[in-house]
Amino acid sequence: PGPDEVFHIAGLCTRARFDRTDVPVVERTVSGDATESGLLRCVASRLPDFDTIGDRFEKVFEIPFNSTNKWAMTIHKKKHETGALMLYIKGAPERVLALCSTIMTETGIVSIAAEHTAKFDQAYTYMASKGHRVLAFAALALPGNEFPEDFEFTKDPINYPTKDFTFYGLVSLEDPPKHGVREAVGHCRAAGIKVMMVTGDHPLTAEAIGRKINMMLTDTKSSLARKRQVPESEINESEVKAIVIHGDTIDDLSEKDWENIFDKEEIIFARTSPKHKLEIVKHAQSRGHIVGVTGDGVNDSPALKKADLGIAMNMSGSDVSKEAAAMVLLDDNFASTVSGIEEGRLIFQNLKKSVQYTISHTMPEVWANLFYIVVPLPLPLQAVQILLVDLGFELFMALSYAYDPSENKTGLMKLAPRKPVNEKSIDRLRLRKTLDREEHLARSGKSSEEAAEEEEEGDEKKGFVPAMRRTARNIRRLFTKRFWRESFEKTDDETLVDSDVLSWAYLEIGTLETIGCFVMYFYAMYYHCNIVPYDAVKYGSNWGIEGNEFNNSLTGELVDKNAQLTAQSYGQSAYYLGIMFQQCFNLFVCKARLAMPFGTYMFQNRVSFYGLAGGAVFSLLMVYIPPFNVAFGTQYRISPLFWGIGLGFGVVIFAYAVLRMWIKRLLSPLRYTSDIAGLQ
Repeated sequence: PGPDEVFHIAGLCTRARFDRTDVPVVERTVSGDATESGLLRCVASRLPDFDTIGDRFEKVFEIPFNSTNKWAMTIHKKKHETGALMLYIKGAPERVLALCSTIMTETGIVSIAAEHTAKFDQAYTYMASKGHRVLAFAALALPGNEFPEDFEFTKDPINYPTKDFTFYGLVSLEDPPKHGVREAVGHCRAAGIKVMMVTGDHPLTAEAIGRKINMMLTDTKSSLARKRQVPESEINESEVKAIVIHGDTIDDLSEKDWENIFDKEEIIFARTSPKHKLEIVKHAQSRGHIVGVTGDGVNDSPALKKADLGIAMNMSGSDVSKEAAAMVLLDDNFASTVSGIEEGRLIFQNLKKSVQYTISHTMPEVWANLFYIVVPLPLPLQAVQILLVDLGFELFMALSYAYDPSENKTGLMKLAPRKPVNEKSIDRLRLRKTLDREEHLARSGKSSEEAAEEEEEGDEKKGFVPAMRRTARNIRRLFTKRFWRESFEKTDDETLVDSDVLSWAYLEIGTLETIGCFVMYFYAMYYHCNIVPYDAVKYGSNWGIEGNEFNNSLTGELVDKNAQLTAQSYGQSAYYLGIMFQQCFNLFVCKARLAMPFGTYMFQNRVSFYGLAGGAVFSLLMVYIPPFNVAFGTQYRISPLFWGIGLGFGVVIFAYAVLRMWIKRLLSPLRYTSDIAGLQ
């Protein structure tokens, strides 16, 4: 009778349902979670009269599975020797066994003895170690004198039996990881991302699954002790890189215990509840980790909301979890997150390239106006021409970076995280939090604990008033010594605009482009109007103004106002074109962040060439179409020979970039993550 009763328990104590009963079981669709769906298919294929089981044994009471009890219970109208009602329960094996006092054996129902418990542990360990999800099944024939057929059961107050059940057996289900999860976890770990499993499964089941999906590759303390045949107490914590935490111990963990857990490289939390998931998120964030959490249930919502990136499931996720999350996986596949990570890293790299490229042209603009004021020179670049640069060809070319592919996909996913968490970063973060609490305490006069809670609640509150308070607090910080000390504190974090980008744009390429532009500027004035730099400097303060006529020091001819303005228009046109031609080379040079600025990846983005062509055509139209000369102060008669000077300086920029990259990689190699032994 044992197996048959297990089938009845599995078929009746469930919320899973078939969509139809007029087709074979294998062709039916099941609504319900994966575990109950698997059990339902198994039972339906073994009980010939399964489709009528619900009608024959009517359900009169139910307690759904929840993360606190970790079991589900139903009571049905099913006659037996002593009454008309049967109570069925299924759930976590250790929880169900704790509620049982008897067990069904080959000889009948007997009291649970030590030998039964030993067999239970042996079977449970074997099934769980295979990575199977294990459920226990128990039942109780309710006596008719206490529970007649019309008895009304209630949850509050509890008037149903809660102990002395009869244990019927264990059932294991293999729930294999989805296709691509193993590879996805491997890619995440190779990218320096710590992937943790938080599950309600048994620790052995969780560990076995973790080892199947690249999440756990090394020995835990217990497995290492078994290998060495020594007690766990003799294993040093520094020797262990993997740990499995049982949910029952989480509430009693000290801060030191949490430190020890997060110092491990491979972490699995098993038999956890939703509140544990929230605790894990908070402790990870307290160390400075950027935390992403996946979840699909209503109970996952607090953790999804608290995480820096909450990721809900589209198909299996509840509406509450989707509302709390910042992102929804449309295909419910964890492997999709790897694509998101790769895309995020690519976007950051392309943004950095775009910023580096865009601010490079500001130095020729700045120096043009500085020299006009300080030297003074005839103005090399008018304000309207600066707009032609910023809103003209630069707009075409800078936007093309949005379509840049990765220089090296493997290298991109091997880069270290931009905000690495290490001992220094943890100490720095904790010091800042301590100072924040002390400042809040000084303002409010409350205890440090109350100050911390109030600060945290204030940061999470939404609305106009809380936002204004945060803004005011941030403005006040600008005028503190601490703010500026922390702003210039050396860290391992990578920022969008760092010293390398600024050095390239303002000191290196900015200077080279400025030199190239001034060479074109002076040579254009000389080539077309015989104006030498000496005259430009000497009479530049009043250039183009009545009464500033002078004799050309080269030819002796009188240079009047109109001649000065004509010469200036040639110089300004050359200066403008100089920026454009040099930026064309800089466009491709800035593509190289992981490798040298040559290779097939330089030509994979067609939009770059569209932007280059569009920007060049725009610039040449602004110079060589006479009507535009009136509006923008350009000169259509300027010789195309000057293009060669701009292109020549572009080649110099490219050669300098190659030399710079070679020296930089020699002195400061890229920070790639270390290879993980055993990762497949």
